[in-house]
Amino acid sequence: MKKITFKTSLPITIFKEGKSYVAYSPAINLSTSAKTYKKAQSRFAEAVHIFFEELAKMGTTEQVLFNLGWQKIKSNWHPPVVVSNYVQPMTFSYA
Repeated sequence: MKKITFKTSLPITIFKEGKSYVAYSPAINLSTSAKTYKKAQSRFAEAVHIFFEELAKMGTTEQVLFNLGWQKIKSNWHPPVVVSNYVQPMTFSYA
């Protein structure tokens, strides 16, 4: 199999959910969790590596990235750009 080198910058959000930290990237729709912030970072990096390794093995890298909204400019892939990430207070009423 041909070796592929892939270099990009991924937007990653890490948030706390109960006692766990969740790392998530909308650019590849992938998340992972751990008991510590650092471990969530580490696990996410490993999951991203596996994600791209499997895409390469299946020969579906371009198809999957296009479907996730990535753009190929010249020979470089660019993920969708996160424009905003914020918390908005909201109130809901329901019966």
